[in-house]
Amino acid sequence: MARYLIQVSYTAESWAAQVKNPQDRLKAVGEMLAPAGITFVDAYYSFGEFDIVGIVDGPDNTTTAAGMIAVAAGGACSKLQTTPLLTSEEGLEALRKAGSVGYRPAVS
Repeated sequence: MARYLIQVSYTAESWAAQVKNPQDRLKAVGEMLAPAGITFVDAYYSFGEFDIVGIVDGPDNTTTAAGMIAVAAGGACSKLQTTPLLTSEEGLEALRKAGSVGYRPAVS
């Protein structure tokens, strides 16, 4: 299971529909994504650039991307950003591997 940060901005029309008929969209979206193996670990309403911030577990990048594309294609979001997250162990492994890559910046 991989973990992802999702950040969502609603359209004005989506906010208007939710004000007119308040409902738990996080629960509803979670139920729609569950058959693909994508589950919310936690999610919050927020304010600023993004209206929803959440952490989801997904089976792999392709499946999770498909789920987020489906959500974005629904039209309720003006922006949806997905960021893959690494555990601290994965981050340390990446740091160790980076030392063997052999990258050198261009010399001017």
